[in-house]
Amino acid sequence: MLKNRLHLRKAGVWASLAWQRARRPELGAAQAAEAATRALSELAAINKSELTDSDAATYSDAAVRVGASRWAAEPGVPVAPIKAGVGLAILTRPGHQPGETCIDLVQASNAAQKPLVTRCTYGTVWSASAAAHPQGTSLTVAVQPLDTWRELWVFRHGPAGWSVDVVPPATDQPNLGYIEFAGWVPGGTQMLAAREAKLNGRYKTSFELINLATLEVERSADQPASLSSFYRWQSPVWKAQTVSLR
Repeated sequence: MLKNRLHLRKAGVWASLAWQRARRPELGAAQAAEAATRALSELAAINKSELTDSDAATYSDAAVRVGASRWAAEPGVPVAPIKAGVGLAILTRPGHQPGETCIDLVQASNAAQKPLVTRCTYGTVWSASAAAHPQGTSLTVAVQPLDTWRELWVFRHGPAGWSVDVVPPATDQPNLGYIEFAGWVPGGTQMLAAREAKLNGRYKTSFELINLATLEVERSADQPASLSSFYRWQSPVWKAQTVSLR
């Protein structure tokens, strides 16, 4: 029991360190990747069958913290690599203010030209998470403003041109949670997402079918197998990397 509790505590601490290190470029990406890898290892070392009822909330807390920072373990490795001259991509650059990062959405074939749309943030942009729709109409990227809170930014092309919207893990004040892209649904009008968050003292995990036009949740379930669209179209890469399926 004590060993499991130590793993729980270490997982949460290493996850926070991963985010903190990522915000210090002088340390290099390897330092953040090491911390994130340690966090994932500590979480994986926990024997769930040996946890007591009183440890359940602590386990969920640690898992969400690790989930929020897990992209630090995958520096520079896109979810869906973009072929040269095809589709969308993002470029990141320092903003005008200290600590600010700007994201430029570009056509992969004309990356050096004027970006399609730009948005800046003081959060940590996990470029490795960028996932472009095969039809070139949407792109998602993970942005983490706090060590325990990760959002999903959705770049979309509509009748008025390109826009950027932020999808948070929950509608509460930023506390503890993350939401992540989990796959594209054929047809170009829907995407899959998974989210975990602490709401009113309770932890909730949800696997969702989201309408790309409105970013509203059309259907959701507490298990991927309970939602046919999610079960059928979930990304194999997401499935291999996420901690939401622990």
